[in-house]
Amino acid sequence: MELHEVLASRRMTRAFTPEPVDVDTVDWLLDNARRAPSAGNTQGTEFLVLDTPELVATYWSITLPLEARDGFPWPDLLQAPVLCIPLVDPSAYVDRYGESDKARTGLGESAESWDVPYWFIDGGMVVENLLLLVHDRGLGALFFGLFANERPVLDHFGVPAHLRALGTVAIGHPAAGQRKSSSQQRQHKQLVQLLHRGSYARSHRNEHSD
Repeated sequence: MELHEVLASRRMTRAFTPEPVDVDTVDWLLDNARRAPSAGNTQGTEFLVLDTPELVATYWSITLPLEARDGFPWPDLLQAPVLCIPLVDPSAYVDRYGESDKARTGLGESAESWDVPYWFIDGGMVVENLLLLVHDRGLGALFFGLFANERPVLDHFGVPAHLRALGTVAIGHPAAGQRKSSSQQRQHKQLVQLLHRGSYARSHRNEHSD
């Protein structure tokens, strides 16, 4: 597919088959996904990959225990054979911006010096790359948050305390008959609703209205 076709056709997958995804494919996806812009070329995004039935089952036992699964609307999500947790390292950005070519910014003092935490922005770009690459390879993916389960999951799998998880990306083969979520039923906004050229008060729609 052309890139614009990938962008237009990508959708979140919430139901998977248990068919595995081979390790080489996962490594290829992550190796290319990491090639995203990063502030100061810090490259502060890492990946925790859970890709065996035992590891996946452990993840779900922490985040969605058996007693909480009754009524869970997406049971086939639990069949995804690969769970990837993108991790970001705020301290890597502080260290990078403490180096001589960046020190004048003052961002090397502490993570609190950053009005905008670019580790989350850079990590988000890596995740978007991953979602697009997965779709282009004919697979499906779902990004979802960890929220209160972030630290229990990271602690269980030995992730150092200074790293943050952006969420989880489930990767696998889409099951037939994907059911749309309520969010997917919302219509995409048109560009005229979003574009403000020259100033916010002057929208594209206003400039071309009769």
